[in-house]
Amino acid sequence: MTAMPSKPSDSAANEPVPLGIAVLTVSDTRGPENDTSGDFLAEAALEAGHQLVQRALTPDDIYAIRAVLSQWIADASVQAILVTGGTGFAGRDSTPEAVSPLFDKTIEGFGEVFRGLSLAEIGSSTVQSRALGGLANRTAIFCMPGSTGACRTAWNGILKDQLDSRHRPCNFVGVLNNL
Repeated sequence: MTAMPSKPSDSAANEPVPLGIAVLTVSDTRGPENDTSGDFLAEAALEAGHQLVQRALTPDDIYAIRAVLSQWIADASVQAILVTGGTGFAGRDSTPEAVSPLFDKTIEGFGEVFRGLSLAEIGSSTVQSRALGGLANRTAIFCMPGSTGACRTAWNGILKDQLDSRHRPCNFVGVLNNL
């Protein structure tokens, strides 16, 4: 008879697993002094017990975005990347085009659920959101609109739980930590 793997104790299962989080703001108009969306995401991650290991602001340029993300994807201390901005339909909005080719797997549900939550807040304007998520080198990447309200919607409605190891029936922590 084969021994069954031991189950973690209830107290161990209730201990949150902190993730290394990076926050990228994509904007041609915001700087460190008025990056309220990046500020919100960084503060929310810290309040949830995660570690803010990187933070950057880049212009809305496909190659600039990819350069930052590629470094973070290769950095073992970064397990999740929160990107704000560049997901709309304005001429320079290029976050989806920059990020999608980097994905090993797409998290279709992130954009779907985000738009569902957003519908109640901004009505049919949510169809213009190209929010998306995916995994690259076992790093979760979530791209959301640049407004602080949209970041709050994504964090409170999806990310807070999905980046919490205690959330059931599933979360991304086990995937990111190879559990």
